Amino acid sequence: MKNLFSVEGKVVVVTGGSRGIGEMIAAGYLANGAKVYITSRKATVCDATAQRLAETWSGECLSIPADMATLEGIEGFVSELSSKESHVDVLVNNAGVAWGAPLEEFPEVGWDKVMDTNVKGVFFLTQKLLPLLEQNAAHDAPSHVINVGSIDGIKTPIFDNFSYGPSKAAVHHLTRVLAAHLIKRNIIVNGIAPGPFPTYMLSAGVGAGGDTENTDWDALGKSNPRGRVGSPEDIAGLAIFLSSRACGFTVGDIITCDGGSVVS
Repeated sequence: MKNLFSVEGKVVVVTGGSRGIGEMIAAGYLANGAKVYITSRKATVCDATAQRLAETWSGECLSIPADMATLEGIEGFVSELSSKESHVDVLVNNAGVAWGAPLEEFPEVGWDKVMDTNVKGVFFLTQKLLPLLEQNAAHDAPSHVINVGSIDGIKTPIFDNFSYGPSKAAVHHLTRVLAAHLIKRNIIVNGIAPGPFPTYMLSAGVGAGGDTENTDWDALGKSNPRGRVGSPEDIAGLAIFLSSRACGFTVGDIITCDGGSVVS
């Protein structure tokens, strides 16, 4: 009972880990003794974040830049990871993009880019990492996959990002489908549906241009039932639960982390 939430010594992969929610989740694992690999498309940003996280939390954080929207990018990532690790305990499929445009002007590229990254990438990275996820998975010590969706996949988004909400709804259902198949292989799959967090994506959505440092998060948080936006502890704590012994019997669920937005 004392170690219900321990992730110490686990090998963790966090996609989209160079900023935003992915960086928050990666920090949580590092602070609690896990070894973390992060990936994102921009190599310089990914490398810098990994170095900063490792120094901040005195942990082992490694960068493997890759594009999770293409099979080539996914296979390259898996190949490099496989040369460094014989197994993976936790996969956090967090990489995601959005595209905003008025309904009449919404482009095909805005549909395809979002679906490729947010849905196709989740499926194929999980597929390609199955050998590493299964390597140490056991009945009493399963591996874990966490798919990061969004409350926009549950309720109607407030922004004109017409492919984003449907992509996240697809992630939620894909989570249930994968959970049903992989539980038989000692891999537990669950999902998180975040609400408002102080991220580049939300800053851009509210018109602050992605400037997270100067976005008025206090003002934005006042519209949330909890009276604030989410914190790193909120999202990292949920991820840690979903990859610890505490989550031995929770399978295929989508847990909101939104300060009460959906229920309110």
